Amino acid sequence: MFTNLNARMRQFRQDDQGYISVEAMIVLPVLLWVFAAGWVYFDAFRQQSVSQKANYVIGDMISRETSPISGTYVTNARKLLRELTKSSGNESDLRLTVVQYDGNTSSWNVVWSKKRGNQTVLNNGGLSDYADKLPTANGGEQLIMVETWDMHEPIFDVGLSDFEIHTYSFTRPRYAPQVVFSNS
Repeated sequence: MFTNLNARMRQFRQDDQGYISVEAMIVLPVLLWVFAAGWVYFDAFRQQSVSQKANYVIGDMISRETSPISGTYVTNARKLLRELTKSSGNESDLRLTVVQYDGNTSSWNVVWSKKRGNQTVLNNGGLSDYADKLPTANGGEQLIMVETWDMHEPIFDVGLSDFEIHTYSFTRPRYAPQVVFSNS
């Protein structure tokens, strides 16, 4: 009986035909899931990077303005944001705020703030949330603060749900000491 069992085990061990399809059926779903998860997480980081770069572009664009900014300019800046981030509809929000440093009180104050989308305009009370992020400045110096919000929806369900990408940047005016907003 043991000789017969040993002979069959030896024959089984030496036989190498037809088992790769069983191994592939076991490994392939796991391999595809790992590939999909890598794709989803890479795409999330890529979209975060694209949103931050679009934010920088808008901040740089505004910092070069010497003429007053209008409401139409802000609306078109949001359109540019949507174009750069490849988002559609109302899923991208933009808020532009100019803040000025008061050297006497050592505090930042909102000069003007405009928004496009579902966010609110920033006021001095809300500016306290950014106190630790604002750079040091001299009295009377202004900064342009650009904030963007964009919804990211992963294409596969691998444990990462829909989330909002919020980016912000600060830029100093380049060619003029201030950036002015005009309603006209």
